[in-house]
Amino acid sequence: MKILLLQLKRIGDLILTTPAIAALRDKFPGARITLVVARECADLLPAIASVDRTLVTRRKLRDVTMFFAVAREKFDYCIDFTRNDRSALLAFLSGAQKRVVSHRIKVQSKSRARVYNEFARHQMREMHTLDYHLALLEPLGIGNASPALHLELPRAAREKAEKLRRDAKIDNAFIIFHPGSARVEKFWETQHWADVIDHARRDYDVDLVLTGGTSALEQEHIREIKARLRHPIIDLAGKTDLLTLTALIAQARLLVTVDSAPMHLAAATQTPQVVLFGPTNPFHWRPRESPALIIQGESPTPIVEFSPDQARVPMKQISTEAVIGAMDSLLSAPAARIS
Repeated sequence: MKILLLQLKRIGDLILTTPAIAALRDKFPGARITLVVARECADLLPAIASVDRTLVTRRKLRDVTMFFAVAREKFDYCIDFTRNDRSALLAFLSGAQKRVVSHRIKVQSKSRARVYNEFARHQMREMHTLDYHLALLEPLGIGNASPALHLELPRAAREKAEKLRRDAKIDNAFIIFHPGSARVEKFWETQHWADVIDHARRDYDVDLVLTGGTSALEQEHIREIKARLRHPIIDLAGKTDLLTLTALIAQARLLVTVDSAPMHLAAATQTPQVVLFGPTNPFHWRPRESPALIIQGESPTPIVEFSPDQARVPMKQISTEAVIGAMDSLLSAPAARIS
């Protein structure tokens, strides 16, 4: 049996697809599973277990070779987690006997809907993203699968993380602050970040680490935060690849971040975290399988009730007091790891 999985969205989407991949492997242990991802997710592939082959779409001419590879394979099942034109083309080329997608496609695009012959009757907006991915397996006879996230870090990533720690002299338990995101509307006020980090230095007996991506926007955001700090911080921003960052997060006492890929990495590695939400709805994206406190809007305490109709709010509404309170709460619990 040959199964094709199409997940062409972001890193977080791919991580939230890993329970579905594991469920397929459990149901069809002898199947040959091929996973197609977007180029932004390519670095994460060595940590994705239960697949036999991976392909990467790069939105370039050389994708033609990949399209031909899919067409030659002649799959039995194809599950489209993506629902866009590119994934529809790949589903069509797969020649799969069962081509599964959300029922929503029938509403959104009748022409695209002709590509598929199985429609899962679930709406993404009414479910957590992880549950939605699992729901797409129902036409294959899979239900009540485990929602546990699955990442298997290669040894090389753990060794790189250990070397970074040695070089940066991170000898104690440590907190990671990851303020960046690909979307600038998710940025929190730089002075607020500085106040939270200064509080951590004053009140916690841990090392403090700053991480971030290499984009110009993220790097400028981080520079502005550092300029407002009263004391230096260990700065690893732009110095980690995705798997090394995952290994560092796995070793951290706490992660403080916005709704971004590191949030999902922390969830997969069971690292406690404080997550700041604003323009995205935590109902669909919040971590559920690890200790996590969600801060959004003007609430002085972490929010515990979630709705698919939750309003988007500006990040500036979040107070430093709310974030510090959440940090204090998680750090007062016994450490899951000190390494």
